[in-house]
Amino acid sequence: MIVRSRHLLLACVLLMSPSAFAQQDQDAELKALREEVRQMRQEYEARIADLEARLDATENPPAETRSLAAEPAPKLEAEPETEPYDPKPYEPEPVYSAQTVSVARDSSFNPAIGVTFQGQAWSYEHDPEDYMIPGFPLGGEAGPAPEGLSLAETEITMSANVDDKFTAMLTVPIVIEDGDVVVELEEAWVETLALPGGLALRMGRFFADIGYLNNRHFHSWDFADQPLAYQVFLGNQYIDDGLQLRWLAPTDFYLEFIGEVLRGDRYPAGGAANSGVGSTTLGFKTGGDVGISNSWLFGFSWLSADADERESGDEDEPLLFTGDTDLYIADFVWKWAPNGNSRQQNFTFQAEYMWRNESGFYQLPSVEDGPWDYDQSGWYAQAVYQPFPRWRFGVRYDRLSGDTPDMIWAGTPLYPLGDDPTRYSWMVDWSNSEFSRLRFQYNHDSATEMTDNQFGLQYIFSIGAHGAHTF
Repeated sequence: MIVRSRHLLLACVLLMSPSAFAQQDQDAELKALREEVRQMRQEYEARIADLEARLDATENPPAETRSLAAEPAPKLEAEPETEPYDPKPYEPEPVYSAQTVSVARDSSFNPAIGVTFQGQAWSYEHDPEDYMIPGFPLGGEAGPAPEGLSLAETEITMSANVDDKFTAMLTVPIVIEDGDVVVELEEAWVETLALPGGLALRMGRFFADIGYLNNRHFHSWDFADQPLAYQVFLGNQYIDDGLQLRWLAPTDFYLEFIGEVLRGDRYPAGGAANSGVGSTTLGFKTGGDVGISNSWLFGFSWLSADADERESGDEDEPLLFTGDTDLYIADFVWKWAPNGNSRQQNFTFQAEYMWRNESGFYQLPSVEDGPWDYDQSGWYAQAVYQPFPRWRFGVRYDRLSGDTPDMIWAGTPLYPLGDDPTRYSWMVDWSNSEFSRLRFQYNHDSATEMTDNQFGLQYIFSIGAHGAHTF
């Protein structure tokens, strides 16, 4: 009987085991399915959040997004970035250096803020305090950098959308002048985002959109100083208060027209003539791609400025000019990068020509006032080549020329030398990332009475938000 019971119990166990094992397998499979569903749910929730953020950015674009349309249509392009070593291929970028605005739903109390640190060291054969170009008195911020070690502009930039119709930008450089710390207001403007028909209106203080270099910040230049033509005709850079209207034409290629009405309180204007409407500008820009490795940009602009006792030359005994200035500028840029990828290799050729007529009279400290109606011109051409990542090499040539005035001006800063002023410049820079750059530059300057060999070192470092620069 006992043997039979054991056999019966064993049989029951054998009959029950398969169903127990099957139950265990089923539980494991259900657990795996639940885990897979949980992972899929997390993945789709993350994708939905990303799509919502992109949709929000599209419906409420920052200032940069609107200005992208103001650049040539091509997406692939040879771009040796003016910002140190950009690891991405070139894409058209804003015509100003406003920082990228956060795509968060509410940026009212979270503007994009960036700081750029700049320093320099220069050595000259002759005292830069005595620097002058005979026949071309310098005004505005023109002239060589201080000798020895010095701090250049420390630039603080803030930008954000005001609302769905306007965006705003503020640029405040901190500089050292005669040993004192000076806080300046360089840019302070508001711009529309939603005007119809490709129109955009800017209001406030801004760099005039004339020529190629005028509206670019100091840290985005390919050389440590401006060409001679910019120093002579625009006082280094022309910035003023006023209104700017841009229209992007509805064409298959890039074509934009720009007009400005300005106060006329800064060189080459002066004195805010005509009841505070002393300057006007008109111009256009056009460009496009040639294949996938080349792109180009051409611009033409005109500046009309009224001057009321505009100062130039020596600060202690300045020349005062009252009259009219007409300045015409043609600029051309060609950029190359293999297959449009500028990260490894790129090349840029850039040139501008300026022609100026000034009609009025000068007041000189040592001679009688005299009428002035003469033409002057200047141009530069430069090439910058990046043969491999991080390293760039550049060369630039400057030249000025103009009419020879009457002998009554002989012996004054308005009377030129026999030869046209010229200058050769060479530079090499190294960028560890898009946020840092070190540069060495040499100038062979024959624009003055005595040829000057100039050596300069420069550093540029950026922290915080900082958008890419324009084409």
